[in-house]
Amino acid sequence: MQHKSLVQKLKHPEHVVAAICRKLYFLFPGDCFYLKLIYYLEMGKKLRLKNPKAFSEKLQWLKLYDRNPEYTKMVDKISAKRYVASMIGEKYIIPTLGVWDKVEDIEWETLPDKFVIKTNNGGGGGGVFICKDKSVLDIKSVSKKFNFALKSNIYQQYREWPYKNVKPRILAEECLESETETGLKDYKVFCCNGEPKLIKVNYDVETDYKSNWYTPLWEYMKGTTINDPSHEEIQIEKPQLLDELLDKARVLSKNIPFVRVDFYILPEGLKFGELTFYPGSGFEKFDPESFDEEIGSWIDLFKI
Repeated sequence: MQHKSLVQKLKHPEHVVAAICRKLYFLFPGDCFYLKLIYYLEMGKKLRLKNPKAFSEKLQWLKLYDRNPEYTKMVDKISAKRYVASMIGEKYIIPTLGVWDKVEDIEWETLPDKFVIKTNNGGGGGGVFICKDKSVLDIKSVSKKFNFALKSNIYQQYREWPYKNVKPRILAEECLESETETGLKDYKVFCCNGEPKLIKVNYDVETDYKSNWYTPLWEYMKGTTINDPSHEEIQIEKPQLLDELLDKARVLSKNIPFVRVDFYILPEGLKFGELTFYPGSGFEKFDPESFDEEIGSWIDLFKI
């Protein structure tokens, strides 16, 4: 896997340069110039901010010009639970097992045999760990991982400004499990001003991460991202709670030009995952490229 990753990096040196720029973010104080630079390196084309059309372009525009202070509590994985509970009810919230400011404060002995631990200040695999058996948990290794994750700064590296004032913390949650062949599914609802437009379903997340895309009517969509391909030969059954899923997504996305609302569907019902304003930070390439334009057409920047 490491060899494959190295080969991919050598094939795309511009992505290596982008990674270096993100490490040296402090050399680029201007958000607009920085986003144009990273976008060009990652996407291979100029960022159109005066007349953005693609989804990836409009996400950059929203980073710069849609700065609702409410977004900060919505992206913080701790305060987001309180916010969502106040909007749609406590029953949709995954129970929290503990919250800590530092790795050294984590009360490992109080946690159950199975749990999920994550940072509150950003997405990505680096700040999430799923423990299925605490008896074999390497606490030293996990602690090192989270000490690093707490220092990550999505605002500075990707200019996702809602994270600017999020205090980095750690939380532990109950571990969700599924007995289906495709494992626990993550239903990611892309919403524009309170209207669900498409649903991305992540599955097999613990083995061979896969995704499929569907319309709100549960029609399969062939569009995909290059690094996260769909699998047309594997179709996800239409969930029985689809109407409830869409209804709650409408409530949580009302009056927001774009937000992705994530839920899990369990035997006992829906469970809220997170709110994401900039999937892939707006640097994901779509296949076909027209899919990027299609999703972008749903976002009305004139309503801001």
